[in-house]
Amino acid sequence: MKQTSVASLLLALGITGTLAQQGPFSPDDWPATADASKEVHYVVTDPDAIYEPLGNNWFEGDLTVLSGGDQATRSVVIGGARGTRVLGNYLNIADAFYFDWADKPVIDILIQFYGDDSILAADGTPRNFDFLTGTLPDGPDGNLNNVTGGTLPVEANNGKWNWGLFRIENGIRPDGGSYVDQPADNAQGNISAGGVNGGTIRFQGVPGLTVRVVAFGEEGAFGEPEEINQFLDKDFCEPPPETNHVWIDLANETADHLELLDNGDQNVSIATNIGPAGDRRRAATVDGMYMNFGITEEYLGKACNDPVVVKVCVEYYDDPELTGISFGPEAFATDAQGGIDIFPANKLWVTQGSGEWRKIAFRIPDVNLKGVNTGNLTGGPRLMFETTGLYVSRVDMAILRDGEHPLAGQDPLTDCFEDPAICTDLYGNFAEYDLHNEIQNGLGAGNNGGDQEMITEEAGPDGDRRLAVRPAMDDGTPGFPHIYMNFAIQDEVFGPTSQPNAHISICVTYYDDPELTGATFRPEVYQTELGGLTTFGFTPGDRVATLEGTGTWREAYFEIPNLKFNGVNQGPQAAARFVFTDKIYFTRIQYGVIRPCGPFAGINPLEECKPMDNTPALAISRTEAGEITIQWPGDSADFQLESTSDLNSGAWSPFPTEPTTVDGTSSVTIQVTETTFFQLISQE
Repeated sequence: MKQTSVASLLLALGITGTLAQQGPFSPDDWPATADASKEVHYVVTDPDAIYEPLGNNWFEGDLTVLSGGDQATRSVVIGGARGTRVLGNYLNIADAFYFDWADKPVIDILIQFYGDDSILAADGTPRNFDFLTGTLPDGPDGNLNNVTGGTLPVEANNGKWNWGLFRIENGIRPDGGSYVDQPADNAQGNISAGGVNGGTIRFQGVPGLTVRVVAFGEEGAFGEPEEINQFLDKDFCEPPPETNHVWIDLANETADHLELLDNGDQNVSIATNIGPAGDRRRAATVDGMYMNFGITEEYLGKACNDPVVVKVCVEYYDDPELTGISFGPEAFATDAQGGIDIFPANKLWVTQGSGEWRKIAFRIPDVNLKGVNTGNLTGGPRLMFETTGLYVSRVDMAILRDGEHPLAGQDPLTDCFEDPAICTDLYGNFAEYDLHNEIQNGLGAGNNGGDQEMITEEAGPDGDRRLAVRPAMDDGTPGFPHIYMNFAIQDEVFGPTSQPNAHISICVTYYDDPELTGATFRPEVYQTELGGLTTFGFTPGDRVATLEGTGTWREAYFEIPNLKFNGVNQGPQAAARFVFTDKIYFTRIQYGVIRPCGPFAGINPLEECKPMDNTPALAISRTEAGEITIQWPGDSADFQLESTSDLNSGAWSPFPTEPTTVDGTSSVTIQVTETTFFQLISQE
């Protein structure tokens, strides 16, 4: 009997070893490592795909992908299939039977995702995938838990549909329940699915992520992460060329690698003598709805190259008889196989009827250069017009390169804006909230609750008591940390949120309380646009104001160069949320906007609040050879010369040319082929 048992055991081990499998697995069916006996809830976002449940405990349709606000999504076709792309910051998944996971200490999360740069950190390295479980309130005694589910290797950015597996702990909250469970008695907000904002488990900070299947399962329901997270190689493609700009000037009948198409449903008519008196031009208008352009000689790259951010600048006649007409990008390719995405209709431009030739820019993320109906040519987004008769005299297309490309960070179209009104006096550039003097000029307290509860009362030294506001901290509603203050921008004083990133300055008047010496505050999280998608930005952790305990009212100054006015947990508009280490009082808050163009170009309304800057001024001159010489007093080792081609991006890079110092003056002589801005940063 013993010999028989041993033989059976060896046979069983042999069979198990034979059946053990490892990815990459085909996206057309569940991974072969899946366990039909375990419980699984899943959703398929591709209406043309069928993924049958593997067992009686596999339930399709229990999950729902939510959309709206900062968890917005839309359907796209890419890689030969239809998926759901994250447009905001979060992918929030609601489980109608979320309580099934209450007794499960571990939850596995399987996704089928499209492999692009959205699954990596901004620098192209692997990043943690974090998941939010539980409900508000947050804090030491709260019900929220942010857990890391794992990472994906750089090989996952392979231009293919892939399976990925994450594993999270379903921890125990302070009241003894699990975070994914029936909500606690003190739960707040939309807890209809046991989590935040109507969901159950929320993917954190995943703008641009595209998924086709999402599934929750018991531990091991899909296999092990190391078995699933294996990926096919990316198909070979020549690297993109060292180019970033094409254009066609219909008025002057010149072009650089951009061709106006005239075929099919994208026929056009050419006319002369268009525009106002004194500025008549040759221009084109659509015969139907579409105007399209082909890029010749694959000048910007091939269809097999990775998707890019494309900036399109359209110069058009703003005809008074066609006021209120919308136009802009329509469809664009997502891959080399014919995948298509649609530009959001709410981001189209609406004509003003000024009677002038005007420029308007559009920024479109994730564009593949295959083009749409461009035949043998490559292409960018196709343009759509609400009606005929709107004339275009010039179109430029630029790729906003990133990563290690030689042209990374450069914008060839710095004089073309997504909202030209920022170059006028239509929008304000100053707002303030002064509690002591009862002033609300475009800025106020806004929403006061949750984790940003604020208390208004008198503060300050004897003889200079002022009405002021502070974070509630431990004086607020139990369960929240109350370490934040957030202020609402009122009446769109700076203009609409649709405008591009703004460069804002902040000045706060605070009480430098002797009892809080060493306490700190700073603006922390805000919204910003990166690569055409709106996501969260964070100020550097070392840019803080620290109390010195002087017992006086003092001012602190901050700048954020790339802020959208969407707001974070405040709205409909706000700037950055402040974070505090103690009960620090603000009596006055001022915001300024430093415009990149127009009558207020470069003007900082809060210049007087800005600390004295000992950075030397730059002197720029042109040599006889046409080069640019930049000079400043001091040793080159004391300051870092930085440059950018786009003030709106906030992306400054160390200038690669090493300066020299002669007789106490540092200088660098370079050839500049486009508009470039320079600044010095102290190395101290």
